[in-house]
Amino acid sequence: MKVFRKFALSKTQTLKKMKDTAKNLEALRGMMRKYKVDATIIPGTDPHQSEYISKHWKLRDWVSGFTGSNGTAVVTLEDAGLWTDSRYFLQAEMELQDSGFTMYKEDGGNDPTVNEWLARNMKEGDVLAVNGKLFSLVQAGRLESFCGENGFRFAADFDPFPAIYADRPQLPLGKIFIHEEKYSGESTESKINRVLESCRRHGADATLLSALDEIAWTLNIRCDDVDFNPVAISYAFISDKERILFIDERKVDNAERSALKEFGIKVAPYDSLVQFLEKAKGMTILLDPNKTSDTVARWIINCPTIYATSPVALLKAAKNEIQIEGIRKAMERDGVALVKLYMWIDENVPTGKATEIDVAKKAIEFRSESPLYRGESFGLIAGYKEHGAIVHYEPTEESASTLANDGLLLIDTGAQYLDGTTDITRTIALGTPTEEERHDYTLVLKGHIALGSAIYPTGTRGSQLDILARQFLWKECKTYWHGTGHGVGHFLNVHEGPQNFRLNENPTVLVPGMITSDEPGVYRTGKYGIRIENLVLSRNYKHTEEFGDFMNFEILTLFPYDSKLIDLNMLSDEEIAWVNNYHDTVRERLTPYLNDEQKAWLNDKTKKLTK
Repeated sequence: MKVFRKFALSKTQTLKKMKDTAKNLEALRGMMRKYKVDATIIPGTDPHQSEYISKHWKLRDWVSGFTGSNGTAVVTLEDAGLWTDSRYFLQAEMELQDSGFTMYKEDGGNDPTVNEWLARNMKEGDVLAVNGKLFSLVQAGRLESFCGENGFRFAADFDPFPAIYADRPQLPLGKIFIHEEKYSGESTESKINRVLESCRRHGADATLLSALDEIAWTLNIRCDDVDFNPVAISYAFISDKERILFIDERKVDNAERSALKEFGIKVAPYDSLVQFLEKAKGMTILLDPNKTSDTVARWIINCPTIYATSPVALLKAAKNEIQIEGIRKAMERDGVALVKLYMWIDENVPTGKATEIDVAKKAIEFRSESPLYRGESFGLIAGYKEHGAIVHYEPTEESASTLANDGLLLIDTGAQYLDGTTDITRTIALGTPTEEERHDYTLVLKGHIALGSAIYPTGTRGSQLDILARQFLWKECKTYWHGTGHGVGHFLNVHEGPQNFRLNENPTVLVPGMITSDEPGVYRTGKYGIRIENLVLSRNYKHTEEFGDFMNFEILTLFPYDSKLIDLNMLSDEEIAWVNNYHDTVRERLTPYLNDEQKAWLNDKTKKLTK
């Protein structure tokens, strides 16, 4: 649920951006005319189907001006649309002004879908062409079927950008490094063996990994090719006989090459994958059709393929005991840094000089005091007053509001440590909150508690629990349109699957070791935003002879809620006890690392709540 791009621009920057976008859109249409293409789709992804991508692949941003992490641009010779979800409605409206693109809502509205829009804007015999590298096998197959059903022609080899994007950034050349077993909790050899064992159960003896976080996890490597996500642009081929990392070899120093060689892993040029797959014989290759691009899959011409969910996804999602203990320690360090950050806010708001961007800078400063800190896990969201209603607002020097002694401040922030990834949201009152603010905050808190304290039978899916977080808002005909929670990696992507808490059906069941966010919210356009987020660990709870096994959550995040915003009359005795017990845990875990002044601040923030 994060966006990592700055989108608030100065007037001069806005005018230049509008001019560039219009020029870029016309250049794209020029190539469409040249190759007799009537419509094209530019997703916000890369050949690895990544959610967050390197600057080299931000082609949708270049042609439309929209910089959110989720959005799809669709262009015909006469019209253009940009589809995004409710997290980015306000951002998209700002960024798409005079761009030639119209924003369409993926959720929370009655706008046409991409396919409905294309059906209205294309005629029989027209050509829909895309770059197959940017579409998974499943996505390309659906587009091909859609075209066939409507009398359109489909092509997956249209890549106009090398000819029109002159100053396109190059692929990054950051060095990979080994994520040591004392942090990962499992050797590369063990992981590879488990991956291959899963492949064999599907009748395959090899797999091609395209997803960058799956490659990083399997091979115990990390890099900085993508902002905030410590992954390396690469492919990995794993079989009973051969293990190859396809990567720009300039990114691999001798020490890392030797470490990989110990596990029988060869290093080959990134661009040599096509030749390797075209020549491959004598094996059956498992591909995840949702994570393998249509183009890459077509390079396999001499081997049978089996389509199945990547064997890595579930293995990676269930953290081992070393990883779990690591994230507990990371949460303690993060909690200490947040105590310092929120104390700084308390001290500096009255000066009238602290801004939203200052909050982001101070968070990095305090976290950097830990030797295990490796950067933020996403761009800090600090939304003061009406900025908090922009779900993924990220302050810039031009947009940052000055904080004052009134209104709400929403801070959503996280960090990457060698032993874990954190993600937390707290909303605080900078002055005396209004009754409306306290009421809405308490509704969100009640849902947050209901999900975090849930007990559920083994085999439960996240989609079955999502309603727990929304129920109190729904009773008042209020809601939020984003998911309630996403999986979180271990010193990896802050967003990872396969589990989540969403209204949409997801067949993945929760298993012990999964870490997921619990983050309901409510957003009042032009006024304020409220979101409360902890990370929770799925774990075994109790076995019963009659009804079987049950699970619950361990709350991993360690930082207090703002008691000023809690309307105790809206909480049950059980909910008040839950908050008090949580605050006791926060105080107990963080106090050993604090000085006297910091202890006094934390003691005040975790005082016992009573009606």
